[in-house]
Amino acid sequence: MSLIERAAAKLSGFGGTVDEAKKVVQRKVETPSDPLPQSIPEKVMGSLLASEGAPTMVAPEPAVTTSPRPMPQILRYRDRTTLGSAAGTGARARRFDLDLAKLAAAGFITPSAPRSQLANEYRVIKRPLLANAKAKAGTLNGGRDNLIMVTSALPGEGKSFTALNLAMSIAMEMDNTVLLVDGDVAQPSLSRILDLPPTQGMIELLTDSRKTLQDVLLRTNVDKLTIMPAGAPHERNTELLASDAMNDLLDEIATRYADRIIIFDSPPLLPTTESRVLATHMGQVVVVVESLKTTQQKLTQALATIEACPVVMTVLNKSKSAGLGEYYGYYS
Repeated sequence: MSLIERAAAKLSGFGGTVDEAKKVVQRKVETPSDPLPQSIPEKVMGSLLASEGAPTMVAPEPAVTTSPRPMPQILRYRDRTTLGSAAGTGARARRFDLDLAKLAAAGFITPSAPRSQLANEYRVIKRPLLANAKAKAGTLNGGRDNLIMVTSALPGEGKSFTALNLAMSIAMEMDNTVLLVDGDVAQPSLSRILDLPPTQGMIELLTDSRKTLQDVLLRTNVDKLTIMPAGAPHERNTELLASDAMNDLLDEIATRYADRIIIFDSPPLLPTTESRVLATHMGQVVVVVESLKTTQQKLTQALATIEACPVVMTVLNKSKSAGLGEYYGYYS
């Protein structure tokens, strides 16, 4: 029985049928500002929803713009998810089917693919990340142990390749779900790789107080994998990532589900400032290093920009070594 049905069953004691009570509860959840029938006090409705585990409802606020040129404002994010949507069953939940055959042909891990050297290597790569998220739960960066940022020193080293394969590999775990976030808001590589249509995403959550998680999350045909697109480009990307709204959003997605791992595909560290700001919110950071291309000097400079992060690991990409396959992961 859903939260709305359970709440309606209790509410029917105030008069009327259960179906009539369900309509009252549904309307109150979707439009908190609407008045209730005189027979049902607001205080009773609020206590009833709270007792059923419903999230606090906040009436939408009008969008704030400046004159003469309208411009999205950096707002404080607040969760306003509807009843039932926490389990992915809300009326606004969206679905996008990934082209798994195309991804497999491009060299990515897919759930139905046979065992491969690449899949085995990502099993090695993910294991310490999952161990940290579990063993150090609540100790890394304010309890954000399950927030993992994947980045690189320079563009083209394979950070998006690594982020997607890592997400796919973790989605195959028995005890974890994955939220893959396209955090490269300036150059959203994941959206291009996955052929995502132009759609709202993280940026809209930070700039529009009316948006909720269910407005931007995409459920996929990969069990346990959900995607949050980057959203529309914004001229104040760095300020958005450093805002209170971003802090609130990360707290929300980090704590909503105990079994969820959140992976951010972020911009490279040296050419941008967005990734350095995003790293300050993370519990763990994975830096992808391209074999025989990234110099020690560039890597050292990149690591220096995130030296305050609690856990930083490196993955060597595109390394050809006899007996080890084309890709080999290692940690420091």
